[in-house]
Amino acid sequence: MPLTVRDLVADAELGLAARAGARAFDRPIAWAHTSELADPAPFLEGGELLLTTGLALRPEDCAGLVERLTAVGVAGLGFGVGLSHREIPAELVTAAESAGLPLLEVPRPTPFIAISKAVSRAVSADEYASLRHTSRAQHELAQAAGTTNGVATLVRKLATLLDAWVLLLDAGGRLLHSAPAAAGSRLPQLEPEVAKVRAKRGLTAAGFSLGDQEVSMQALGGRARGFLAVGRGGPFATTDHHVINSAASLLTLALEQVEALATARRRLRAGFLDLMLRGEPVQDVLPDLHAELPPEPFRVVALAGARDRDELLTRLAADQPSAPAYLAEHGDTVVGLVDGGALDWLTGQPGVAVGVSEPCEVAGLAEGLRQAQQAARAAKRSGTAVHFGDLAGYGLLNLVPGTDAQGFAEALLAPLRGQDALIESLQTWLAHHGQWDPAANRLGVHRHTLRNRVRKVEELLGRSLDQPGVRAELWLALQILDRPGE
Repeated sequence: MPLTVRDLVADAELGLAARAGARAFDRPIAWAHTSELADPAPFLEGGELLLTTGLALRPEDCAGLVERLTAVGVAGLGFGVGLSHREIPAELVTAAESAGLPLLEVPRPTPFIAISKAVSRAVSADEYASLRHTSRAQHELAQAAGTTNGVATLVRKLATLLDAWVLLLDAGGRLLHSAPAAAGSRLPQLEPEVAKVRAKRGLTAAGFSLGDQEVSMQALGGRARGFLAVGRGGPFATTDHHVINSAASLLTLALEQVEALATARRRLRAGFLDLMLRGEPVQDVLPDLHAELPPEPFRVVALAGARDRDELLTRLAADQPSAPAYLAEHGDTVVGLVDGGALDWLTGQPGVAVGVSEPCEVAGLAEGLRQAQQAARAAKRSGTAVHFGDLAGYGLLNLVPGTDAQGFAEALLAPLRGQDALIESLQTWLAHHGQWDPAANRLGVHRHTLRNRVRKVEELLGRSLDQPGVRAELWLALQILDRPGE
């Protein structure tokens, strides 16, 4: 514990007497400093016990001196009597009492050096005690980090050492561990502060109040792999901050190891998926990964279009339900092999296009992935998750990319541009499956007139309409140009 003015007064060997400011006697003393300057305040940092004999002090200067010393934050004023002054000036006593500044009378037999040594010994002892406390705390934190569930154990140990609550958050600000468990309920209140720390980037720390709680928060690692928040109902001492910093360093290393292991496991998952897609026997290869596969038959889910696949995979891993789900990267797509229990969870992911295959087994995984990716392409246009089995209801035009389809239609029908009667006749004739009389009746023209128009279309296009493929292409092109918004 730091030395206070009260402790110094209680030291009988010094013989100090309290003269004013008793209500502030619990102020800690950081150092003792002697000065006979009329205004020593510019040379003080705060927290000092200032010792003086008042050599240059006049009665009319007392109030100003006390005001300046109070402003700079000195711990107290020791006034030596029997030299410049037989007793402490009454004006100084009055001013000190009014300002709440501890004022001590130093008797003539007590040299200032004795007071300085007493303060120095106490400061050194306090620093040594703090050093030992910090060292023991660091040792206990290191031991906690080395246990089986090191990260969670370290969080609990930090909370115990500081008599505080502790939250460990991931890079996205989601809760990883809390101590005690109920402290996790504070996360919504911390989210604005997490955003501020994240915005600053790099190794950033912040201290702030949260109601009646004092909170210390810092980013873990230069890339903000996570955030550590520690709070309690009172301020943190310097030694407490040393302990928090030690815990932050250990947690940063732990998260880096977790991240490295996760990266390696992701690569293994992707490689394992590729083996299955090639039809390689996988039952005896990496049995741990094989055990993660959902029971057959399962569905293949393709999640395409994610801005950050790393962030998506991290979020999926953190939120994964108990139902079996095998997640891996394949090109620019995140692939999930899931049973019915996890299907709703994956199809409800925001910010990605989700396609779902028909039920399949490992032997048919390549076909399942093709179906899922095709459904995902349709999902990009629909904005909702699409099941492969539902594609037939989407219509052929909805499966063709809009810009590609528009270009195809305009190029194919370019020779007929401006020939509205020919285009209308062609479209009506195709709609009636090439039957002349029904089409002519629909148009209100003679069938010979329609025949002439169709022959003109053939001449302009340079293609025979007797070919089914040509008719299909022209019908598709006409439908594309008739789509709303085209």
